[in-house]
Amino acid sequence: MAALPPIANLQAFEAVARRRSFALAAAELNLTASAISHQVARLEAMLDIRLFERSAHGVRLSPAGEHYLLHVGAALSAIATATDDLRQGIRNSLYVHSAPSIASLWLMPRLHHFAQAYPDISMNLSAAHTPSDFALGQSDIDIRYGIPQWGDLVVEPLFMESIVPLVSPAFIKQHKLKRVEQLLEVPLIQSNVSIVQWSDWFGRFTKLRAPDRFSLRFDRAQMSLDAATQGLGVALESAMNAGGHLAEGKLKAPFGMDQAICVKAHFAVYPERHAKRPAVKAFLSWLHGEAAKTPTSR
Repeated sequence: MAALPPIANLQAFEAVARRRSFALAAAELNLTASAISHQVARLEAMLDIRLFERSAHGVRLSPAGEHYLLHVGAALSAIATATDDLRQGIRNSLYVHSAPSIASLWLMPRLHHFAQAYPDISMNLSAAHTPSDFALGQSDIDIRYGIPQWGDLVVEPLFMESIVPLVSPAFIKQHKLKRVEQLLEVPLIQSNVSIVQWSDWFGRFTKLRAPDRFSLRFDRAQMSLDAATQGLGVALESAMNAGGHLAEGKLKAPFGMDQAICVKAHFAVYPERHAKRPAVKAFLSWLHGEAAKTPTSR
């Protein structure tokens, strides 16, 4: 293994990078600004690269520093969390990372079932579009969205999803929405991260060309669905993610669920070695059980 920088140097670097100030970092770490400066200088010398760009206006990360911070910050956070767990006597912890929309729309409403079934497991849940870096120990399991191209990791599909136009009842009434051709006359909502785009849907179910411009664009399914419930347009989203909205009557599929594109886009991903942990086994078993109970709307 390559020689690692002293953790004090890494902590100094992370604090300065986060606070954008040597003085504030020094106060946080109970050191002098001079000591922090020396630790950062030692780290830069060891790496043979400049991590900060200093000027009369202050300090900011260099491009190399920005890249390094992504990994160092996550690694220090993982160490701090693991240390806190040990101090508090938590031995059976589980770290789950997830794509944001499935975390808020599907996983969170079900987590109380997991807590009841496994009260001895302490779960830590984080959510971001960026996949977890298993090499840094950021998580035990990652629930990822997209096309599965993740190297040597174990990849387990969770469920089939129906991607379909969804809109509020008030919008249907206002625009007298009955025919797919009318979609070219009303605002459409674009979900930037979806693996199924409007062009795919138009190509599958119509002879029309999807518009090039959209009234609203979002990088999260939840925001796209919320915009649709507010009557801002028609969203092309997963009926699984929209399960709550559909059950409450806030959204409808104006052309029926037979006008849906079905995909497997959410996956439980983890290194094979992680499957040996009892907490990981328990969560995977529970996760697949919940996925099996999730309606596909088909």
